[in-house]
Amino acid sequence: MIICKTPREIEIMREAGRIVALTHQEMKKSIRPGVTTGELDQIADQFIRSMDAIPSFKGYNGFRGSICASVNEELVHGIPGDRVLNEGDIISIDIGANYKGYHGDSAWTYPVGTVDENTEDLLRVTETSLLKGLDEAKPGERLSNISHAIQSYVEAEGFSIVREYVGHGVGQDLHEDPQIPHYGPPNKGPRLKPGMVLAVEPMVNAGSRYVKTLSDRWTVVTQDGKMCAHFEHTIAITEEGYEVLTKS
Repeated sequence: MIICKTPREIEIMREAGRIVALTHQEMKKSIRPGVTTGELDQIADQFIRSMDAIPSFKGYNGFRGSICASVNEELVHGIPGDRVLNEGDIISIDIGANYKGYHGDSAWTYPVGTVDENTEDLLRVTETSLLKGLDEAKPGERLSNISHAIQSYVEAEGFSIVREYVGHGVGQDLHEDPQIPHYGPPNKGPRLKPGMVLAVEPMVNAGSRYVKTLSDRWTVVTQDGKMCAHFEHTIAITEEGYEVLTKS
């Protein structure tokens, strides 16, 4: 069941999203060669708690980190730890914050120092695909128009869209209905309505679309070992279009 949020609930979620966005700013300042993913996790945990919120991911289904920190060929759900970032790496950081019982959720992929041209293209295409999808987030439109816009753009640019992981609704639960694939035909699925709150999060591979989960049962990597990227915003559908909640 898709739960439409009241204006008061969206006001709370706007603050949850702002906390997530500010945490991303702290991450961006801290990402550099030599830092570990565990150190980034500690910075994020302390910052989220300083904003009177709780890290959404900490303990979620047993997850150990306060953020997901996924490096290079790691797509999502990377467990923070001793891995050291090197010049030319990329790191996808997924952050959730629970504020007054409501979640904000956003992921961004960052370069570590200077990256090569192909990696720059991967980051550009993935971020742009998110914006292409959000362009379709309008009241009355079908949900799959978001999905189709993302897939069409990514594949036209020569990259692959991951199909095993999807976006989702957000609210008092971190993952709510509806599921939002980032591929598929247009004009399918439920119609968007004001008050829906959605996390749209395209995941894009430089090589093939196929992924696998490592033996830690969390970290998802590309099967071919090539780079991948992940960008995500939480949005609220409005009377006119949409509002990005995960912004500062």
